[in-house]
Amino acid sequence: QVQLVESGGGLVQAGGSLRLSCAASGSIRSINAMGWYRQAPGKQRELVATITRGGSTNYADSVKGRFTISRDNANNTVYLQMNSLKPEDTAVYYCNANIYSGGVYYHDYWGQGTQVTVSS
Repeated sequence: QVQLVESGGGLVQAGGSLRLSCAASGSIRSINAMGWYRQAPGKQRELVATITRGGSTNYADSVKGRFTISRDNANNTVYLQMNSLKPEDTAVYYCNANIYSGGVYYHDYWGQGTQVTVSS
């Protein structure tokens, strides 16, 4: 069994900062890419940022220069530092991890989501 548990969401004023954390636990042998996605009401879930096992990152254009994704491989944890938050960043944020826990191939796992609300 593999679980991803997120924390760090909340209410913040525009221009403020939040840091999201997502810790993977369970029968984990290795983790490839990890990432953060978000979904606002009435919208599709969209990719926010990804990070490979080696630390290479990729960001959505809308968050470049404001968000930073990082990971702690020793603790199977991925972070999303969000600075200069805007009201349009308001969404439920989900972490994702491509995890090998035994068997033939890696599987994608998702966190339960954490609400981020940015007020203007």
